[in-house]
Amino acid sequence: MLSPAKITMVKKIMMDGSPCQKCVQVMEKLESSGHINSISRIVEAREDDPGSEGMQLSSLLGVDKAPFFVVEREGQTPEVFTIYFKLVKEVLEA
Repeated sequence: MLSPAKITMVKKIMMDGSPCQKCVQVMEKLESSGHINSISRIVEAREDDPGSEGMQLSSLLGVDKAPFFVVEREGQTPEVFTIYFKLVKEVLEA
C-alpha cells in the first residue's frame, strides 16, 4: 500500500459545542475498520470560532462539508476528500 505522507481529518463542532453527527459516524467507521491509524491529525472546525484551524482550512480549501480529509503526498498538490468511502477506496485501501 502506497502510504500518503499525511492525512488530516477536519471535523466540525457545532455552535452548541456538540460534534456534527456525520463526523461522529465517520469517526466510528474509521475506528471499527482500523483506518483511524492512517489518520495523521484530527483538527476541529468550530462554528463558534472562525479562527479555529479547521475553519481556516475549510476557508483556504473552499470546502463547505464536514468531515473532510486533506491528503498530502510528498511532491504533490494536497487532495481534498469530502466523501469517506472515496477516501477509503482511493487512499486507505489503494
